[in-house]
Amino acid sequence: MWLYLAVLVGLYYLLRWYRERQVVSHLRDKYVFITGCDSGFGNQLARQLDLRGLRVLAGCLTEQGAEQLRAKTSDRLETVILDVTQTESITAAAQWVKDRVGDRGLWGLVNNAGVSVPLAPNEWLTKQDFMKLLNVNLLGVVEVTLSLLALVRKARGRLVNVASVMGRLTVTGGGYSISKYGIEAFSDSLRRELSFFGVKVAIIEPGGFRTGMTSKDVYSRNILAVWDKANPEVKEVYGVKFLETYKKFLGYMPKLYSSNLSSVTDCMEHALTSCHPRTRYSAGWDAKLIYLPMSYMPTALLDTIMYLYSPKPAKAV
Repeated sequence: MWLYLAVLVGLYYLLRWYRERQVVSHLRDKYVFITGCDSGFGNQLARQLDLRGLRVLAGCLTEQGAEQLRAKTSDRLETVILDVTQTESITAAAQWVKDRVGDRGLWGLVNNAGVSVPLAPNEWLTKQDFMKLLNVNLLGVVEVTLSLLALVRKARGRLVNVASVMGRLTVTGGGYSISKYGIEAFSDSLRRELSFFGVKVAIIEPGGFRTGMTSKDVYSRNILAVWDKANPEVKEVYGVKFLETYKKFLGYMPKLYSSNLSSVTDCMEHALTSCHPRTRYSAGWDAKLIYLPMSYMPTALLDTIMYLYSPKPAKAV
């Protein structure tokens, strides 16, 4: 019995390996628009797809970021300034993309732009702190997608949304996990709606990676800035010792992060170029071995683990 089961499992993975190795034809004729290309995943993916021969349209927040990217790529790659929190900027960028792709449509849209802070206990934050993250990580994704969806549908192309393992398992307070849970829900609804038009939707769920927005300095400045403006009563309840412990926790996290960004960009490239892309891609050893398994634990067990290993407020019961 076990032998038959092993054979069936082996055949399943062999078939999946074969299907996933089939590549879409005429890649050099296909346009892909990527947001957040100044640095990090977006920057590396733009360069990676450019080397692959695709026609990359890169959205950058700054002109400096755009210039640096163009200096490292071929003449095929084009850039546009894009702030995903501003409707006017999104509208202008969408028209810019439409002018370039024409009747061919847009083969790929990669919603990569994002921010990671503020991260802090929820009670330390304000509504504006939550909105800062949601405007970029969730509402920006929604608006960019809606602005370009007709072009993707026309090409029967691909939509790739960057979520996170924090869209499966919440470790810290603030808007980051909320935004990533939202990306998961938005992507699920799009995948089902767009399946009627031949459009495939993929979700990328990275673990911890070292990028410009996940450095120790970024996390340290974030937590100190949030603490400084927190309500005095909240400060008294949590205490300075909690702040120091929480700061060390945030400072230690980047040491565990991987610097191999290609683990993520390879998933993005596969989602764009494979004939049979996956629905979800988990990137990083921590995503596969820690966060995703923990996300399937019973809630009571998971809460107990988090309680035992979390810093305790000064006036905890």
